[in-house]
Amino acid sequence: MLKNYFKIAWRNLLKNKTYGLLNVLGLSLSIGAAILIITMVKFHLAFDNFHHHPERIYRIVTEQHRDKIAYAPSTPPALGSAFRRDYSYAEHISRSVTTDGALITIREGQDVKKFKEDNLYFAEPDFLNIFNFPLAAGSAALNEPNTAVITEKTARRLFGNANPVNKTFNYNNQADIRITGVLNDIPAESEQQPEVILSWPTVKLYESFLANEDSWGGITSDLACYVRLRPGVNPATVEKELAGYVTRYRPKNKNVHHYKLQPLSDVHYNARYGGPMERKNLVILSLIAVFLLFTACVNFINLATAQAVNRSKEVGIRKALGGQRSSLFWQFIAETGVITLTATLIAAGLAWLLLPAVNNYFNTHLSYILFTDPQMAGMLALVVVLVTFLAGAYPGLILSGFKPVAALKGKVSPAQLGGFNTRRGLITVQFSISLVLIIVMLVITRQMQYTQEIDLGFDKDAVVMVPLGTSEPDMSRKTLANQLENIPGVQKVTMCFAAPSANASWNTNIFFDNRDESELFRVNIKAVDENYVPAFGLKLAAGRNLLPADTAREMLINETAVRKLGLKSPEEALNKRITFDGGQYQVTVVGVVADFHNGSLHNEIEPVGMAIMPENFQQYAIKVNMSGLPATLAAIEKHWSAMYPEKIYEYRFLDDNIASFYETEQTMLHIVKIFSIMSIFIACLGLYGLVSFMVVQKRKEIGIRKVLGGSVAGILWLFGKEFARLILLAFVIAGPLGWWMMNAWLNDFKYHITLGPGVFLLAIAGTVILAALTVGVQSARAAMMNPVKSLRSE
Repeated sequence: MLKNYFKIAWRNLLKNKTYGLLNVLGLSLSIGAAILIITMVKFHLAFDNFHHHPERIYRIVTEQHRDKIAYAPSTPPALGSAFRRDYSYAEHISRSVTTDGALITIREGQDVKKFKEDNLYFAEPDFLNIFNFPLAAGSAALNEPNTAVITEKTARRLFGNANPVNKTFNYNNQADIRITGVLNDIPAESEQQPEVILSWPTVKLYESFLANEDSWGGITSDLACYVRLRPGVNPATVEKELAGYVTRYRPKNKNVHHYKLQPLSDVHYNARYGGPMERKNLVILSLIAVFLLFTACVNFINLATAQAVNRSKEVGIRKALGGQRSSLFWQFIAETGVITLTATLIAAGLAWLLLPAVNNYFNTHLSYILFTDPQMAGMLALVVVLVTFLAGAYPGLILSGFKPVAALKGKVSPAQLGGFNTRRGLITVQFSISLVLIIVMLVITRQMQYTQEIDLGFDKDAVVMVPLGTSEPDMSRKTLANQLENIPGVQKVTMCFAAPSANASWNTNIFFDNRDESELFRVNIKAVDENYVPAFGLKLAAGRNLLPADTAREMLINETAVRKLGLKSPEEALNKRITFDGGQYQVTVVGVVADFHNGSLHNEIEPVGMAIMPENFQQYAIKVNMSGLPATLAAIEKHWSAMYPEKIYEYRFLDDNIASFYETEQTMLHIVKIFSIMSIFIACLGLYGLVSFMVVQKRKEIGIRKVLGGSVAGILWLFGKEFARLILLAFVIAGPLGWWMMNAWLNDFKYHITLGPGVFLLAIAGTVILAALTVGVQSARAAMMNPVKSLRSE
């Protein structure tokens, strides 16, 4: 019986190729997209699950309470060792420091090879006890100075197939490091991605502040402190004990710290502490997958019921010969199963072919786990079964319910075809979903355009950021700056810690004028030279620019700092003294610059102070002329490499750095764009099915209208007005929902577009045009049909 079901199902599909093709196309696209989305969601949900006892692993983070609350995924450097010394709540405690852009040099005789390493860590020995990164060879001696472990991938990159254990490399031209062990490659589903781990005593080479066991004054995002608690220890108890460190080591500091335990399971998802993928985004992705499958099922129902009249005689004959309703129902379910299975096989192939492009486009590391992961395979089987029954049950019940006499005469009533209102409702839901996705896409696109077009308060265009070749404030830096300024095509050169808008920041307390206490707010300190203001086109609101110097004597502050200080005008700040960094620097305010965005548009403009501090310079900012750019960049590299032949040259445009602030939003935009297009395409397939159904229903009506002199335009409007109403109804549902969703999304930005009617009008206009094209093809065909053919049975 089953064999007979599937044989007849296959014959019917071959007989109705257009019907079968549309269904297979809609289902294969939606199932293929669902496979990719589920793969991506599963990848992110698997983060850090492979460690031993992940439920007992926590990161100690800091809430900083001042005039507002700031959240740091770090602690003062001394906290980790103090917690280890004072309490026994933890089995293992480890501090680690993450760095990028490290220079690794390998010398083998006369041969010198240089490598840049962006995933170099310094870590305490317990790092490898907390995290499940097993050794493949050698041992880990992370308590010995100048030792390291590396991953197998890095070992192959540095040494080829040779055994790297006990070999050495030079770190940043500062010290030779001995490799004691090799780790298995780090899984992609790990928030920690070390390729090289240097021992903790070696961290002083990177930053002495981090190696100081009495450092309670500041926090850097480079440092993280992880603990694995003992079984049965309550995290709330630990947090109460950590509160004692504030009164003990920071009793008078107005930057009041609150140390919290963040579960490892929260690290990847909590944007407040730098998590790259919020759980709400995974929910949105999952809903998109469900919506795409739903729209494909709706298409199937609409197309199947549109075909029902064509199959009415078949059903009548089967019933006249004794066919039972149940057998006819299962016959149609078998047809649906064949279509769904065919679509699923095509979808699996599409997903496999597209996965490398998805990884490249979204910068992910997804693996094709469809047939290797039992959960994934089971989920796909469940999708096949659900789609088969959801899409096939309703048309199956309709077809099997035809009355034999009416079916043989071809006089099947609209009521027997399941009712037009049902299909109207399904189409409305389809277009509501599509319109919501289109609104989301348009709002994100406009906000991303806004981030590129807004006046940031400084000139970000055609600025090349190049690292300094040395951390020492020697003459080579100034000499190279002079050489770069003489290159044709270079307009200005300045040395600085970072550009006006940057992720890297140095925030500290200040004492203003003769006030007894530090200010309640922190100031973003920028180390700059005298060329910084003209190079970036910053505008002075009062006073003058910094004079050339080799130490910090003068400071520029911004207008936000003036307001935070409670001053009535920028002029009031001039010639006042500011002390910062624990009294290390005492400077005089000589100018006030107009406000500029010193970070992402997610955040408010911060109080900023700029002073000449050569010891903190890290980059050249080079303003170039875009004409003849390749020659200019080549000349910059030539001069830089000649001055620092032992270093690796690299550069990046400032506008690319600023664009990186919005990587998560850009990723979501790419995803929503792709699936919005797919959703509207699948919805149009469903619309095509509904038009087909209407054409069958109104065939004789169209014939009569034409005989009585009805025009083609009038007949087209007969169809068009029906679908215009459906799309307008869909918009009534989607408009408020889209406004609510995107208004909430925009509230994550301190500076954002106004959500006006333009976005919604564009969404509805685009949808109407696409729907009109879809309806127009079928409607025109029906309108131009010879009325004799549709009326001859009368």
